[in-house]
Amino acid sequence: MRAVYLSGLLVVVLAAITFWMVSDLQPGVIVLQFAWTPRGFGEIVHVWPPEDLERYRLHLPLDSLLLLAYGSFGWLLATRTALFASLPRLACAAAPFVLPLAAAFDAVENALHAWLTEMPRFGLHSLYLLSTSCSALKWALLFGFGALVLWALAREAD
Repeated sequence: MRAVYLSGLLVVVLAAITFWMVSDLQPGVIVLQFAWTPRGFGEIVHVWPPEDLERYRLHLPLDSLLLLAYGSFGWLLATRTALFASLPRLACAAAPFVLPLAAAFDAVENALHAWLTEMPRFGLHSLYLLSTSCSALKWALLFGFGALVLWALAREAD
C-alpha cells in the first residue's frame, strides 16, 4: 500500500511542477496537443516567443517522468488495492492497464512534440495526426480511469 501512496504523491508533485512550467503559455499546451495539422501546430508554436518554446521543450522530460509516475500509480492502485473489486469482471480486469496505456500514448506524444518543435517540419501530415491521436487517446484514458474510480467508489458506498 505504501507504493500506491508514494506513487500517488509523486504524481501530484510532478503534475504541479509541470503545470507551473507551462501554465502561462498562450495558446496553451492543450491547444497544441490538439493541433491536427502542420499549419495549426506551426501557428501555435510561432506565436510563442523563443523562450516560451524552449520552456515547453524543457518541460517534456519532466512530463515523461510524470507519465511514468501516473502509469505506475494506476497499475499499483488497481493491483494492490481492492478498489475495483466491486466492478464487473471486465472493468476490474481492464483497470490495471488504463493508466499505463495512457502513459504509453503520452510518451509517443512527447517524443513527437520534441521532434516537431525542434525545427519546422512540413509535409508530415500523418505525424501531426498521430501526435494528436495519441493526445486524444491519452486524455480519453485519463478521464476513463477517473470514471472507473468514481464508479468503484459509488459501488463501494452501496
